[in-house]
Amino acid sequence: MKKKLWAPLMLGVAMLVVSACGNNNSNGNSANGESGASSSPSASASASASAPAADDGKQFKIAISQIVEHPSLDATREGFLAALKDNGIEEGVNLTLDYNNAQDDPTNNLSIAQKLASEKNDLILAIATPSAQAIVQNVKDSPVLFAAVTDPLDAKLVTDLEKPGGNVSGASDTNPAAITQLMDFIASDFPNVKTVGVVINEGEPNAVVMSKKAEEALSAHGIKLVKAAVTNTSEVKQAAESLVGRVDAFYITLDNKVVSGVDAIIQVANENKLPFFSSDRDTVEKGAFATVGFKYFDHGYQAGLMAVDVLKNGKNIGDLPVTMQEKLDLILNLKAAEAQGITVTDAMKQKVQDQETNIIQ
Repeated sequence: MKKKLWAPLMLGVAMLVVSACGNNNSNGNSANGESGASSSPSASASASASAPAADDGKQFKIAISQIVEHPSLDATREGFLAALKDNGIEEGVNLTLDYNNAQDDPTNNLSIAQKLASEKNDLILAIATPSAQAIVQNVKDSPVLFAAVTDPLDAKLVTDLEKPGGNVSGASDTNPAAITQLMDFIASDFPNVKTVGVVINEGEPNAVVMSKKAEEALSAHGIKLVKAAVTNTSEVKQAAESLVGRVDAFYITLDNKVVSGVDAIIQVANENKLPFFSSDRDTVEKGAFATVGFKYFDHGYQAGLMAVDVLKNGKNIGDLPVTMQEKLDLILNLKAAEAQGITVTDAMKQKVQDQETNIIQ
């Protein structure tokens, strides 16, 4: 009797083992993930090679705090999630995602941070400086990553970029060289520009740091920077209009309130034939003429790979250096040029390294 029972039991065990092996083939790839991975192939491959399989049974809980919706910040979030998915962490499979948007309201921003501080998350991503500041001040028990932050030191998120320590690290969305290169481009290719107007929310540290850097770079060429201050997005159009007749071109920083209202600046620039320069690719795609920059999807993807190091590779987040964008290129929008009365010369185009990607038709 024992032999008759033992044989079926062994057969059943064998079938379960075969079934389990057959299901263990998840690689986390997707159409969106391929887009992100193609922009960071070496980093993605490295993370994927050392990461455990997606179906190892571990479940993850990640919260995101984002200050406001606009293309650059949204692309940052999408790139972050794509990097996770490429490395076996996928919402609805083994990831529970808690996405919070403050809608540019400081009270909401603080409430989100306090809520997340009271919860247990495997990791929190804070997108943009105000969100990062609130999260870092309130969350002490969960690993915190920041992204779309211009100056982590000035924002007091970390005290050391190479060894942040504690429970915080992240990805900075700027490289001071990008601002200098853009101002040099204005000076060399727009000889008639003697004054540049910047619409700015001086309550945002990012904007202050970047405008100061731009002012220094322009001053070296004898060009003056003129500011038009705003305190909220609804004031952006009026501020841009106040600069008409006083400046020869527009410029904006990575300023959340201003970028959220950038359509109004594009309209004023087009109506008055004023060249409009921005600090991010997404604004150029919308209708600014030029920037020196990168894709925010790639920036978010970079932050996502840091998350993979923490969640799947066991790295201590405080040991991860703050990353910075190294690959910079001039980006031109030819349709915006036409709308703003700009003649795009061959000399301008020759300054674009990746012309297929970064000359927008």
